[in-house]
Amino acid sequence: MRIIVSEIVAQEDIAALVAHLHELGSLPQFCTLHLDERLDPTPLLKLSRETGMMLMGGTSCSGALTADGVCAGVLFAIDDGEGSYGTALRPFDDDPSAAAEAATRAAIDNAGRTGERPDLVWIYGTPGEEERVLSGIERVVGPDTPIAGGSAADNSVAGGWSVFAEGRCAGRAVAIGVLYPSGEVSLAYHNGYAPTERSGIVTRVEGRRVAEIDARPAAEVYSAWTGGAVCTDTEGGQTRSILGESTFWPLGRETHRIAGVPYFILAHPAAVDGEGGLHLFADVAAGERLTQMTGSAGALIERAGRVARIACEAGRMQPAGIAGALIVYCGGCMLGVHDRLDDLTNGVCEALPAVPFAGVFTFGEQGPILNSGNRHGNLMVSCILFSK
Repeated sequence: MRIIVSEIVAQEDIAALVAHLHELGSLPQFCTLHLDERLDPTPLLKLSRETGMMLMGGTSCSGALTADGVCAGVLFAIDDGEGSYGTALRPFDDDPSAAAEAATRAAIDNAGRTGERPDLVWIYGTPGEEERVLSGIERVVGPDTPIAGGSAADNSVAGGWSVFAEGRCAGRAVAIGVLYPSGEVSLAYHNGYAPTERSGIVTRVEGRRVAEIDARPAAEVYSAWTGGAVCTDTEGGQTRSILGESTFWPLGRETHRIAGVPYFILAHPAAVDGEGGLHLFADVAAGERLTQMTGSAGALIERAGRVARIACEAGRMQPAGIAGALIVYCGGCMLGVHDRLDDLTNGVCEALPAVPFAGVFTFGEQGPILNSGNRHGNLMVSCILFSK
């Protein structure tokens, strides 16, 4: 297996990539493409339609990441003639879960592996339906198949995101890749925050809007938990974004414990409203306990490299035997440490010396949790390693 990571700096680089791929003796078996929303993927999508090359991907907040640093976009290509790969895209319409199920079945058929469970499902969907998408995929591959990826992002949370596969692009859909590589895959999915002693029970919730915690207005409770670090006041009863302020103050949901130490998956508070509601980027349920988490810029910078090391340890891989890596890093975290992204890049390069990697900045992250299946979280990071 060989992995090629191509950095995209400007629109003309996409046309140059198409020309380069045409010149190759054979096309890569699988590609995932991630771009700043201002770039147009059309030339590569046209190549995919004309040649059958398995290409998928979507927009990434303010660009992407490679070993050379932040860039406008990246193409992660797997050249693996002994493996099998398939991609598919389905619009959400009225049933995102059914769309995800159909996309997964189509991707498996496109890989020529009907009836066989993939080693990895790579997912890129538009925000808002992540839990339903995961349930649809798991109906096909089961909860023990690792699903990893993220939610497409734009540059200003204005809905300018999109995903693509099968040579087409969509603004409300899911793109699925199924991977049956000839080498091994190792995956780590973690948060970089610490729990505080403050927690409470969700007593009223409507979708992703938490109305009450411990029978009190959720925004009021959250403000108290953060010691006023996140202001939840609103003017004229209008809903107000708190995405920037809350980046270092997410809410945690305990998923399991290892040697008595709790593991949390995160929910990012997105906004507050005039009725005291707290809007999240993930689903929570009535009766669920939320724990106030806290983080720092230093911890967020270090965790990409740390998760890469954990993935190496989990798969018993050494950098010399790794063909390449995919890193999913929360777009909100990226914006919170934007002036230190060189340090983040250096941390990954130290953990994976001489390993080509592509990093995407997402508005939601999906990955496997021990004994809990695959879960959607916010402010998370994952690293997928492919052995040579």
